[in-house]
This record gives sequence, C-alpha cells and structure tokens, in this order.
Amino acid sequence: MSEAREKSTKAVKDLLSADTIFDVQQTTCCIVGGGPTGAVLALILARQGIPVTLIEAQKNFNRDFRGDVLHAGAMELLDEIGLGDRLLAELPYSTTETIKFLVGGKTITFADVSGLMQTRYPYMTIIPQGKLLDFIITEAKRYPNFQLLMGTNVQQLIEEDGTIRGVRYRGKGGWHEVRSHLTVAADGRFSKIRQLAGMEFNKVAMPLELFWFRLPRYSNEAGGVISHFGNKRILVKFNTYDDNWQIAYYIPKPVFHQIQATGIEAMQQSIVGVVPEFADRVHHLKDWKNTAHIALELGRIDRWYRPGLLLIGDAAHVMLPLGGVGINYAIQDAVAAANILIEPLKRGEVQLNHLAKVQRQRELPIAVIQGFQSFLQKNVTAKAIGADKTYKLPFYWGLPFMQNIVAEILAFGVFPPHVKPEYKL
Repeated sequence: MSEAREKSTKAVKDLLSADTIFDVQQTTCCIVGGGPTGAVLALILARQGIPVTLIEAQKNFNRDFRGDVLHAGAMELLDEIGLGDRLLAELPYSTTETIKFLVGGKTITFADVSGLMQTRYPYMTIIPQGKLLDFIITEAKRYPNFQLLMGTNVQQLIEEDGTIRGVRYRGKGGWHEVRSHLTVAADGRFSKIRQLAGMEFNKVAMPLELFWFRLPRYSNEAGGVISHFGNKRILVKFNTYDDNWQIAYYIPKPVFHQIQATGIEAMQQSIVGVVPEFADRVHHLKDWKNTAHIALELGRIDRWYRPGLLLIGDAAHVMLPLGGVGINYAIQDAVAAANILIEPLKRGEVQLNHLAKVQRQRELPIAVIQGFQSFLQKNVTAKAIGADKTYKLPFYWGLPFMQNIVAEILAFGVFPPHVKPEYKL
C-alpha cells in the first residue's frame, strides 16, 4: 500500500471511529462521477432494469465546462440509445465541419469532417456539456431503479476480503454507505477513487500552460474550430451556441510565469499579439477568475480494475484537449462497458475477466488516440511554441488525404464500439 493511501485510509478510519454509520443502501452498480462517462453508463444500465446509483460530487451541472465538442462517433452512439435527434431538437447547439490552422498569414484545413460517409452527423456538434448532462440524467430519472446522489463526496472504498463492495461518504447524520456488486470510477482525471484504490497513474506532463476562457463573438465572424499560431503561442477558438468564442490558449510555462507576475493586462496583450482582432474585447478578461487553468497531461493506468472495481474514462486514461475528442472517448468507454457488463450485472456475477475484457476492448483505441495526440504535441504544438521564426506547418497537413485521415481519427477513432442491438432504443 502506498504511503498516500495509508494516510488517507488512516484519516478515514479515525473519522469512522467517531461517527456511526447512519444508513446503508444496496444497489447493483455504483457509479462515481456524473460526467459523460458515468451518466451514459448509468442510463444504459437503468434501461436494462439494473439497479444503479450515480454519485456526483458537485451539487449541479450549472458550471462552465471546457469539453463541449461532440464528434460524429459520439453522436452516433447517442443516436443508438435514442437520444440523437431529441438532443438536437431540445438543446442549444452549433455545428462546424472543419478544423483550421492560421499560420504565417495562411489558412490550412487540418480536418474536414463534412465528407464522412458512415454517419448521419457529418459535422462537429458544439453543445454545452452541462445541458447535455442534465438531459441524460433527466432521461435516466424516468427509470425507478436509477438513483442520483448529488453533492456527495466519496471518502472511502468499502473493501472486504480484497474485493471492493461499494463506497462510503459523509453526510447528514454521519457516514453513509452505498454497497454494490460493482463500483465504477468515472470521476475524471483527478479521480478520488483511483487514489483510494492505490492505483498508480503513469502520466507525462507537458511543458505548456493551458488556459480556457470566453470572449464575445461578433455576428460577422465565421465560426469553426480555428487555431492561431504566433509569437510562440497557440490560441484555439471555436464558436459556442451563445455568441461567444470558447478559447484554449497555450503558453510556455516560463512565459506564463512572467505574464502572471505582471498581471492580467499582460495576459490581454499576449492574446492580442496572437489574434489582433481581439484587441477590442480582451478587456472582458478582468482578472484570473475569468480564466480556467488546465493541467496538460497524457497517460493511463496499467490496469483498469480490481475485484469489484472498474475505472473508465479520464479516471483510467487522461488525454490532451487536442482535437476535442474527450467526450467521444468518454461515451465510447461507457458503451463498451455496458455491452460487456449488463448480463453479468443482471446475474449478480461480475467476475474479474469481465472487467479485464472492458480494458482489452478499449485499451488499443485509447493508445492510438493518445499516440496521435502525442505526435501532434511533439511535431506541431511544441515546434510552433519553440520556433524562433514564424512556424511553418509541414506541407502534407494541407493535403486532402491527410484531412480525411485526421477527420476519421477524430470522429471515430479505431474499433469504435456500438450499442448492442438488444440494448438500443
């Protein structure tokens, strides 16, 4: 057991010695984390009559998310569970078909998804993630075997004879337990469950700082996903449904520390140095609270499971924001896990080999997209940031066949799962 896990376990045991267990709930599957991975998995299981409890640490989804892009692959999976058309009919969204690079005054199309043939959704759907999650959760609430616990922080795993039997959290009256046949950790890149389980995470930090923020978008400005390269910075913007640009700003770590020491005005000037047309709106960044800092990391754990416990989504593998594929892979993980686990969960006989099968099915697609992101980071992002002169993209990025290859990788990845016919709606 790692030193950090020993300290965490001792702290919880000390608390438990002072408080009694207030209540114990029983379910078949306990999912920790109400992001796209956990919400989609919970919905599919609930529809199959499996008792499922979804635990989310936040009190609501009314907050600013960064992952708002749904590629065609994610939309196809949502369509397979009967949500695709309803989603577009009921929620605000915008679409784009291209990812473009602006380098040295030239525009290069990096990916064009409009030519995708095997989909009803040949575009990227930009939809507020908070509203997407509310939509999925509302659908899950239609099933009496679904339970949602919001504002609930899991603080301990229940482990008996080497098997995880559920989770424990502290609330009104003392400690509460949710006991389950299977616990699924879908609680993101900073997974508390991963930490409590003592599972080592192999990650590589990037030599960049990434900041997310929004700036107004004028009606005469064309939308799309557009990357501006300049002054050893990269600014990626895409249009949202509410007349804003959502922006990811990549800055070398040493440069950012200089900017931070100077103040938010230096940040504003830095942005204008990359995108001059933002000069009339950067004043909307009044202080650092208007930005969100994201740690750039790439990695995954070696083993995604222990007896009674499965990690999926960012809890098992962290990706870079390059290409905006996060929600795609979150939903793919959820579908793959549901396909494999529904029947064992119905029987109450989830074995280690079932959990291992989930990892085997998803490990290669994750390795491929992480390898692709690593290639882009080393051969595009890092070189652009480190260039002494104006960075020039290799000629092949603008060729149509490369645009098509990149579009396929971003839209579907490799070996994408599909909802089994018997589980579709």
